[in-house]
Amino acid sequence: MAKVKRKPTGVRRSAAAQNRSQKARAAKRHTSGLLDRAMSALPFTEEQWHKFFLFVIIAAGVGIAWTIASYAGVPELARTELAKSASRSGFEVSRVRVAGVERMNEQLVYERVLAERDRPMPLIELEEVRERLLELPWVADARVSRQLPDTLKIDIVERAPHAVLKKPDRLVLIDREGNALEPISAENAEGKLLIEGPGAARQVEELGRLLDAAPALKPQIASAEWVGNRRWNLTFKTGQLLALPEGDLGPPALVKFAQLDGMHRLIGGKPIAIDMRVPDRAYLRCEEGPCPKQMALNGRGE
Repeated sequence: MAKVKRKPTGVRRSAAAQNRSQKARAAKRHTSGLLDRAMSALPFTEEQWHKFFLFVIIAAGVGIAWTIASYAGVPELARTELAKSASRSGFEVSRVRVAGVERMNEQLVYERVLAERDRPMPLIELEEVRERLLELPWVADARVSRQLPDTLKIDIVERAPHAVLKKPDRLVLIDREGNALEPISAENAEGKLLIEGPGAARQVEELGRLLDAAPALKPQIASAEWVGNRRWNLTFKTGQLLALPEGDLGPPALVKFAQLDGMHRLIGGKPIAIDMRVPDRAYLRCEEGPCPKQMALNGRGE
């Protein structure tokens, strides 16, 4: 019987390993060749590529170091030391310059930034100072900036006074949005639009839109009363009262009244009250009772 000779197992494994090694070297040479060709196609020298990779490594190291330092509080410590150094060099708040104040008490602005006096410039939190200024009733907006070496600049945008709100115990000056500005005396309130009635403060913007519908009448209106939390009564400087309907019917009714006044001169005339709460009608009342003639909104007598 013939004997079959088999190669030892170790020889086969060695041959397989050598084959894999040759394939890996071939793949590496192929990949390196592709990478070399790609890099050579770019307009950079080998030295520049080395510098680039060195920069990336250093930047990564700095980033890691900064993260660790931040957790340890090092940046805040450095900021404090920088601020002290700036203060010693004269970079601290010694002056406050305010612009834009015309009606409000300017001293109120200085009081809000008084805590910043003698503080190092780098430690001034500009947004925090601005928020304190916005708490003042007259301030609609504010801008805070540094003027080196030692000045804090404050630019104020004031609210515009619009009317006087009558409260049970006092008079208050308000803007067009109904923001209370400051108390006002009866003497100083003369000549200003007076607004009254429960809940009137929340309806100031609506009143503004109503009066804008008939701008020619606005200078002749002395006061506006919010009635029943649903509609307005307007009183003219002549003492005459105009009762308007509620809701969206108010502006059209006021425009119709302006047209009637142009044709019949109602303001300053005999009627002491004009009631326009009924659509397409105007009911007039004179001192001695109902006026002899009522009017339709188209201007024709009944």
